[in-house]
Amino acid sequence: MDIVNGGLNFLFLLLSAGIFGMSAYGLVHALRVPPAAFVAAGKLKKNIWLIILALATLFSLAGAWSFLNMFLLVGGLQFIGLSAVSIFSIAAVIAAVVYIVDVKPAVKGMGRGGGPYGGW
Repeated sequence: MDIVNGGLNFLFLLLSAGIFGMSAYGLVHALRVPPAAFVAAGKLKKNIWLIILALATLFSLAGAWSFLNMFLLVGGLQFIGLSAVSIFSIAAVIAAVVYIVDVKPAVKGMGRGGGPYGGW
């Protein structure tokens, strides 16, 4: 049973690290997009998305860090599972997915210039 518990704990560790990676990716992308692209695409302003994604990155980092500590402490002895997942981690996933799936494609390539086919 320790092997199953350890495998599931490792899977949740990878998921928490993936949540952090998605949030950080969205934040870095939002930092690089010009503010006018958000307005032109009809999305929330850049500052609002930066706040949302910064909080998502902060909460997902805290969740991944606490899960890593619990994983190192418990290992495969017992199943950590969803007890380490907080409402803030779920909110971070939702914020990152909404940005990556909806906002990022809408603002992609806006504000770079170079004609209708993009820059050189």
